Amino acid sequence: MNTVEVSTAERMREFGAWLATLLRPGDLLVLSGPLGAGKTVLAQGIAAGLGVRETVTSPTFVLARIYPDGRIPLVHVDAYRLGGVVEVDDLDLDADVDTSVTVVEWGAGLAERLTQDHLEIVISRPRADEVGETRIVRLVPSGASWIERLRARAPVS
Repeated sequence: MNTVEVSTAERMREFGAWLATLLRPGDLLVLSGPLGAGKTVLAQGIAAGLGVRETVTSPTFVLARIYPDGRIPLVHVDAYRLGGVVEVDDLDLDADVDTSVTVVEWGAGLAERLTQDHLEIVISRPRADEVGETRIVRLVPSGASWIERLRARAPVS
C-alpha cells in the first residue's frame, strides 16, 4: 500500500516536493482530509517541487489559483464551498487540465471525472483525537499511469 507517515509540516512540504517529481502535464491530484490536515501544506510542497516561485496560499475564497511559472503550470483549487459537480464545471478546470497539474482540495466525489487517471491523496491523523503534527498520507491511484508511477518509485517518508 502507498501509505506514508509524515511527522511535521516541513516533512509534508518535502513529501509534496517528492510527489512533484512524478508529475506530468495533465495530472489531477484530489486531496481529502479533515480541516487542518495539511492539504494546503502539501500543495505548497508540490508547487515548490514544480519550481513555482510565488507563495502558494489556500484558494478557499477565490476557489482557484493558477501558478504558471513552474516546469508545469499548477492549478490549485479548493472545492470546499462548492455545492456539487455543476459548480466544479463552472470553474472550467477542463480548459487547463491537459497542460497543467491540477490539485483539488476537498475534491473527492467532485473532480475525479476531469481525467481518466488521477491520484487521490487522503490525509489523516494516526488517531482521530490526536492533536500533534503527525499525519498519515495515503496515495490511492486511479488508472494505469498512476499505478505504474507509484510502483516504480515508492513514496518517501
